[in-house]
Amino acid sequence: MTDPAASRRPWYARPLPWVVTALVVALLAVAAFALPAIYARSQNAGAPESFDSAEPAEAAGESPGTTGTGGPPAGAADLVGAWRVSEGSQAGYRVDEVLNGNDVTVVGRTSKVTGEMTVEDSGPALAKGTVTVDLASVKTDSERRDGYFSSRAIDTKAHPQASFTLGEPVDLGRALAGATGDSIELELPGELEINGQKKPLTAKARAGVDGGGLSLTGSVPVTWADFDVAAPNLGFVKVEDSGTVEFSLKLAKG
Repeated sequence: MTDPAASRRPWYARPLPWVVTALVVALLAVAAFALPAIYARSQNAGAPESFDSAEPAEAAGESPGTTGTGGPPAGAADLVGAWRVSEGSQAGYRVDEVLNGNDVTVVGRTSKVTGEMTVEDSGPALAKGTVTVDLASVKTDSERRDGYFSSRAIDTKAHPQASFTLGEPVDLGRALAGATGDSIELELPGELEINGQKKPLTAKARAGVDGGGLSLTGSVPVTWADFDVAAPNLGFVKVEDSGTVEFSLKLAKG
């Protein structure tokens, strides 16, 4: 039989609503801690590996083991001439952010990459080179993040492109002579321009034969403030002050 006095009690004086409320609060608290951790794990698992982790031909999308692919050039004379960045090239950035205490790796990339390089026969040497990236087309897995990147982190309307220009000739002959694997190691000193700011930096790269062309993969560490790039700090998410610019270039002669 229903207790008339109990039925007249306000809801907050009854035990069952308090139990339900406590349970809901507990579940929300668990979700507040668990969901960011689950998201971080899924993001990190799905983040593309760096181009540096694969041989140049693999990073450019070629199958490893293909005849004439993935090894150093047969001779120095094969390198001499003008080269251009061709289809299949990619560039972008890699940065860590902290989301509610969880480390998340964010990778943004684009295939809108252009450029030219010149190899001269003295050495031979990589004498000149410029690579340009369309920043507005760089994409991650989040449209919201991409919108912040292209409007607030970098003003892509005012500075739609980033570029790297070789600063001095690079001796390829020495790299060829010291090659022990399927690629040659290079250090490329030059000037990186992002957001209208230019800074001298050195990119580390590996080069290998890609069929009739050349593959060049590598990266360069950057501190965002050096380029007036605003790394967001929104309380629940904070982007690290430094990151990496990555590239995987397929070069064709001509």
